[in-house]
Formats: sequence, C-alpha cells, structure tokens
Amino acid sequence: MTVTVLTENRACGPADCAHGLSLHAVTGSRNILFDFGPDGDLLLRNARTLGIDLARVDLAILSHGHDDHSGGLEAFLQNNDHAPVYLHRLAFEPHFSQRQEGLKRISPDPELLERYGTRLHLTDGVFSPDEGLTLFSDPGDSDLSPGSNGTLYEQAGDSLIPDRFLHEQDLLIREGEKLFLFGGCAHRGIVNILRRGEALAGRAPDAVFSGFHLTNPGLKRDEPEDLVRRVGEALEGFPSRYFTGHCTGEGPYRILKEILGGRLEYLGCGLRFTL
Repeated sequence: MTVTVLTENRACGPADCAHGLSLHAVTGSRNILFDFGPDGDLLLRNARTLGIDLARVDLAILSHGHDDHSGGLEAFLQNNDHAPVYLHRLAFEPHFSQRQEGLKRISPDPELLERYGTRLHLTDGVFSPDEGLTLFSDPGDSDLSPGSNGTLYEQAGDSLIPDRFLHEQDLLIREGEKLFLFGGCAHRGIVNILRRGEALAGRAPDAVFSGFHLTNPGLKRDEPEDLVRRVGEALEGFPSRYFTGHCTGEGPYRILKEILGGRLEYLGCGLRFTL
C-alpha cells in the first residue's frame, strides 16, 4: 500500500498545508480517498502537485462531519464522476466548535445531499463497502478519550449538547496478509478505536494512519502530559506502527515519540509512505 498525505497542518513536501486531513491510499486493486481536507481548491491543487489523479479514485470516505475533513467534498464530487462516497448517516447533522472568537458551525452543508444524493452512501455501525474494507463507528469504550472534545457540540432539538461523535467512523483495509487502520481525528479515543478495530479484524493493524486529537486547535491548548503519556503507553502495547499528525499536536507528538520511538512517524502534508 502507498499512502500520500494530500492535506495536513504542516507541509513536509512540495504541497501547501492547512488545518485538516486528506489521505490518498493505493492498494493492489483500489484507489481510495480518505477525507477531503478543509478546502476544495487546496485538495485539487495538492493532488496535482503530488501527481494524484482524483478522477481515478474508486471510492472515498468521510471520517466525520467536521469541515476540516469535509471542506473539499464537493470539489472531489465535481472532479470525479463515479466514485461512491461513504459517510456516516449523522455526518450532516449540525455540529459546532467553540472558538476564541465564538461558536462556529463546522458540519458539512446538508444541501450536498440534495445535489449529490446518488453518490453519497450513508452508513452506520459496521459496514463493508467492498471486499477487504470495513467501516465501523462507535468503539464503545471511553478510555483515554481526549478532554479537548469539550469545546465541540451537536444540536439536540433547540439545544446544544456535548458532541457524542456518533458521526465518526474509521476504516480497516485488509491487503493480503497486512491490515491497516485509517482514522480522522479519533475523537472517541485512538486507543478505543484501535481496540475495536482489533476485535473486528481478529488482530491488531500493522499500521495506523490517524490524527489522535491530543490538542485543541481552537483554543491552542494541548492535552495534559499525563494523559498523553498514558495514551502512548497504551499504544506501545500494540504491535502497530503509527503515522499521525493534524490534531495530535506538536507537543503531544514529541511525547509520543519519546515512548514509541521509530514506530511513530509524522503524517506531514506532501509525504508518501509505502508499506
């Protein structure tokens, strides 16, 4: 498998960076786009720069209903005329983020459902969009969940309540003897997601590509060092390699690197990994 980082917070190659995430994965038989970054023009520009033809993508997945992952969705749909897009059935529900400048709605535009309804496939629970691919939501446990979720909300009737991230889904890809886990922000906790993926697949992934949400970008505040270290120690107990960036945060990344050493690599914009 080859994974190219089309959008991420920090540029480590010729592409332009922005707060968000988009990953392009090529397996032996499939061309997959996982998330779309915050902006369509950026997605298209970086794809051209990095030699990725989005028109050849076979299927695409949205990890959750936040605009730093969904902002390029419409641009992708306009530039690819056939790939189905799999997203959780709650992804278009209203979601909000508390920023220093106030409350901001961050969910994708629900009008996309009307304009591209036949291309958008709404998922829930455990779902297999194709052979060797498994989408799953709701990892169940809440162990080591990030406290930085506390500034994120969903709408319930006329009120706002803390976001439960029921709209978040993760992807397992099985390629031959190898197993890969792809996540967006791991709002439900990367350790919980990894445990759930292991239970579904019957083994731990060989590699994990995901943000770990150990920083709050809106408030520019990292998770407490004790929590970050406990996450790192839990990840150390799995045999996986980890590729992370975006919402992990640079400070937490350095702590995780202390613990995981060469098993952890930065998922920088413009980089390409072959496993």
